[in-house]
Amino acid sequence: MSMTLSERAYYAIRDLIVRLELAPGDVIREDVLQDRLGIGRTPIREALQRLARDQFVTVIPRRGMLVSGVDVTELSMLYETRTILEPYATRLACARGKAEHWESMASALEGARKPGITNDALMAIDRTCHEIVWSAAGNRFLTDTLDMLYAQSDRLWHLTLTDLLLTMQVVLQRCLVFHKK
Repeated sequence: MSMTLSERAYYAIRDLIVRLELAPGDVIREDVLQDRLGIGRTPIREALQRLARDQFVTVIPRRGMLVSGVDVTELSMLYETRTILEPYATRLACARGKAEHWESMASALEGARKPGITNDALMAIDRTCHEIVWSAAGNRFLTDTLDMLYAQSDRLWHLTLTDLLLTMQVVLQRCLVFHKK
């Protein structure tokens, strides 16, 4: 099944936001996205409207759009929702899944055993495994909801990792200064 231009734009922009290439508070410029993604104005606008509904983008009337901030206090609500929906999706997948789903899962998991695998590659495998379960569950409404929740969780993971790396840099710099004295 091929994606529409709007869907391609949605996933591409969402990935930029999740990976923090568009950080919280950044102004979103449609013309820049059009050039970067090679997609026209209408699909970009449709994607941005969907991203606003999914709370990745904030619309400020008569001013434009910004990448939404992340409220860490909402993290518990995000995980609360996932802990209800993901086991349900898994039960449906167990009942409805076909051999090709489980063969795809085994193949994806085999990739995790490669020596020296990166965190990004492990995250991609995790994502793939979730997508296989959602596909096997056979419920597009559940899949759409879990896909959005997973992307929000992934975004929080990237923000946390970025904060952790910055903190580690500061600590390392202070240690170096301290030991030079």
